Amino acid sequence: MAAKPTGKMRCRLTSLSRFNIASLALGFAFLYLPIVILVIYSFNASRLVTVWGGWSLRWYAEFFGDSAMIDAAWMSLRVGATSATIATLLGTLAAVALSRGERFRGRMLFSGMLYAPLVMPEVITGLSLLLLFVALNAERGFWTVTIAHTTLTMCFVAVVVQSRLAALDRSLEEAAMDLGCDPLRAFAAVTLPLIIPAVAAGWMLAFTLSLDDLVIASFTTGPGSSTLPIRIYSEVRLGVKPEINAICTLVIGLIAIVIIVASAASKLSGARGESAAPL
Repeated sequence: MAAKPTGKMRCRLTSLSRFNIASLALGFAFLYLPIVILVIYSFNASRLVTVWGGWSLRWYAEFFGDSAMIDAAWMSLRVGATSATIATLLGTLAAVALSRGERFRGRMLFSGMLYAPLVMPEVITGLSLLLLFVALNAERGFWTVTIAHTTLTMCFVAVVVQSRLAALDRSLEEAAMDLGCDPLRAFAAVTLPLIIPAVAAGWMLAFTLSLDDLVIASFTTGPGSSTLPIRIYSEVRLGVKPEINAICTLVIGLIAIVIIVASAASKLSGARGESAAPL
């Protein structure tokens, strides 16, 4: 029989539990209290950011009436959707190459170059892309920012998709090829449906990273193509306006929705991968 906890053991367990709860509360407060304050003050009726003047939707109306902010938000959405789609396509192909071609020549170099943006400082990445576009005499604007964000986010998509491919049973593709499918058709009919949730999660992660980026976009953007983070940063340098709180609250809500959907897709992908894994 297991020994019953003594009084000293109960005291230690209680103090440990209280310590864990206090640590968890402090951690959440450190992470999310500034965001909660920002969201609350986005409904402030006062023009002064630090003075509460009652509840109001005034600053949300100000945002939707600000054509410059709307253009910047639309620019960010277009860049994010386009770069995420391209990054998802290229990242998925790269993940398939790394998972299904373990012994091809140059695999180590290819893998290192693919994952380099994960550890490379964004300042270096942005500066190198700026020098490339200047050398090519490319006009900086929508496409240069899109290419830069694709370079940044493709490696994240590859990591997500490759982790799902590693959990799948390759004998499923081999069985499809034994039944007459060529490798491309076997991948499309068997493997792709199993990794679709991971592909979707990779797209959402790439979209979120693109929507949030400031450093690389500031190096590669041009006149008339400022993204929303650049516009917000330029406005904040002149002083924080209540309208900025409203804009940031909308961005937080959008990113929260994307993260929730990505997490759900990732869990679904994991469940399908485990069901398809060999016993």
